[in-house]
Amino acid sequence: MKVSESMNRDAEKDPQIIDAHQDLVRHIEQSARRMRILAALTVVVAAFLSVSYAAQLALPLMGTTTQTVDLADPALVATELIVLGFALAWLYVGLRDLRFTSRIGSEIASARAKETEIQKKLA
Repeated sequence: MKVSESMNRDAEKDPQIIDAHQDLVRHIEQSARRMRILAALTVVVAAFLSVSYAAQLALPLMGTTTQTVDLADPALVATELIVLGFALAWLYVGLRDLRFTSRIGSEIASARAKETEIQKKLA
């Protein structure tokens, strides 16, 4: 009698487990989309900053200087190099996150396709 009661309880829990699994997958998909958008924005901003700071560092090499700011000032160059380093690190993190979210998206799509195949076989 205990075995049949246990089986009935398990049968009642199955739909709840499937619903919880679906909710989890939906949440992961939504989070992956948000993360992909943020990563893409990060890549755009970091690329813009990297190009901007690299251009600033190249100006003194092309002979461009001004009276108000000495572009060849070692303190300014050091500051620009530090900020460029941070921008490049930001770019790296954005690209890594974008790659990660793309990979998760394809894995979720693959899992959804397999899930659809299983549902067709069961139906």
